[in-house]
Amino acid sequence: MTLPGYPEAAPLAGLAGGVLIGLAAAVMLLGLGRIAGVSGIAAKAAGLGGSGIARSGAWTFVIGLPLGALVVSMLQGGIEARFASAPVLIVAGLLVGIGTRLGSGCTSGHGVCGVSRLSARSIVATLTFMAAGIATVAAMNALGMEVLR
Repeated sequence: MTLPGYPEAAPLAGLAGGVLIGLAAAVMLLGLGRIAGVSGIAAKAAGLGGSGIARSGAWTFVIGLPLGALVVSMLQGGIEARFASAPVLIVAGLLVGIGTRLGSGCTSGHGVCGVSRLSARSIVATLTFMAAGIATVAAMNALGMEVLR
C-alpha cells in the first residue's frame, strides 16, 4: 500500500519494520538485559567500548544487520538504493560518530529503547537529533541542495 500522491511512501512496510525493531529491542532487553543501541554494540565489536554484551555477540548483531537487509532484498526481488557521494558519506559518518559520543548513544538506543522506557535523557536526545535533522533538511532545501543524485 502506498499513499496517494506519494508513490515512495509505504506506511504498512514502515509499520512492519517498526514492529520488528521494537520486538528485536524487547528480545535483547529481556534476553540479555542489554539496550539495543547500535553505536554501543558496534563500538564493542570494534573493541572500543565497554558494553555489557560479549564481543562475539556484538559481532553477531553487527553482521546480522546487513544480512537481514540482504534477505529482505532477495525476498522482494531486489531493492533500489541510492547513495550520496563518497565524500558526503564519509563526512556524514564522522558527524554521526561524534554525535553518538556527545549524546551518549544513537538513535536506536535513545529513540527506540530510551523513549520507550520514558528516559528523560533519551527524550531530550531524541528531540534534539530530530530537530537537527529537520533543520538540516530545511536548510539544504532552502539552498537548493540535493544530497542524493
